[in-house]
Amino acid sequence: MAARVELIGCLIVAAVLLQGAAAATYNVGGSISWSIPTGDESAYTTWASGKDFELGDTIVFNWTGTHTVANVSKNVYDNCTTANVLASDIQATSPVTYTLNSTEPQYFICTIGQHCLLGQKVTISISSATSPTSPTNSSATSLTVGAVTTMLLVMAISFFTSI
Repeated sequence: MAARVELIGCLIVAAVLLQGAAAATYNVGGSISWSIPTGDESAYTTWASGKDFELGDTIVFNWTGTHTVANVSKNVYDNCTTANVLASDIQATSPVTYTLNSTEPQYFICTIGQHCLLGQKVTISISSATSPTSPTNSSATSLTVGAVTTMLLVMAISFFTSI
């Protein structure tokens, strides 16, 4: 009986760990990190368009030098105006980590001088919210992890009820 209880505990722990395995971490900007893009103001748009962001994923802003990051409204993002950005919403110490917990697009800018106008801004959109009928590889992975998690929980319940 003790062996079955241990097995059930292991299965439950494995199920919990697998459920969390689907989340990914992205370093914003990749090789350019969080900086003023040189030569191409659309560098962050290009970087983000190649990613399949999902709920629970983490984005990390890393920088050197004088920069900030603020999660702002679309209006602030589009116009690069910081007049209505609260000081408490501005993060000035690298790294800054955000967990994606909404299917709404998230808008981030640097609030230093003209940095935003020079292209230091990025929109993060959850892929599953924009294309629910065509799952991406990340969505397929989430489905597989969900199926395995369900199977492990069913096995645990089956063992528990047979004791």
